[in-house]
Amino acid sequence: MDAQIRDGLLLMILLIISIGLHEFGHAWMADLRGDPLPRLQGRVTLNPFAHTDPIGTIAIPAIAIFLPILLSLKWSIMLIGWGKPVQISLPNPKTRRMDDIYITLAGPAMNLVLCLVFAVIGGLGNFDPKTQVVITDFLGKGIVLNAGLVVFNLIPIPPLDGSRLALRLGLYSEELFMTVARWGFIILLMLVNFAPFQLAMGYARALVATPWFALWDLLS
Repeated sequence: MDAQIRDGLLLMILLIISIGLHEFGHAWMADLRGDPLPRLQGRVTLNPFAHTDPIGTIAIPAIAIFLPILLSLKWSIMLIGWGKPVQISLPNPKTRRMDDIYITLAGPAMNLVLCLVFAVIGGLGNFDPKTQVVITDFLGKGIVLNAGLVVFNLIPIPPLDGSRLALRLGLYSEELFMTVARWGFIILLMLVNFAPFQLAMGYARALVATPWFALWDLLS
């Protein structure tokens, strides 16, 4: 159980870092596009705890990770989590649509950057044999987790990033977006417990993660 708790703690650390940098991506791009609100609210920072939501980043993931371990359950709980949303004002009417698209895409893009970082460290790292297994496991889980965050966040259901893209690309009307947003959390809760959805998510996550593991092997 000690090894399981250690792995659980490492996964929690990964999740806090990954979600924090995802939200930083939104804030950084908003700042770059001339939106003053994220900087005024202290969100243009690499400190992951500035982007941490007590429920979505800590409590719910901790339950999903540690409850099966502590109760010796033979089944696992699907790991989901979210950070504190970055508030934006989109002050420039002429560029508002593209600003929103860039800001929205910057979150998942940051997760892809993390996949790249983990793959390069894994491929080029010269690790002590005593800690090699733990480090490579940490890096591998980092790639898988961030690939999963990319896929999950691009689902076109509010409040996920994919819904903002769908709205700005004209796939949602404002009215439809607001209607779906009222039920978004319930819809997502049902989906994550739906076996075919979990299977599809697994395939999509593997599709995103595979090139980064290939890069890891190439650099080794």
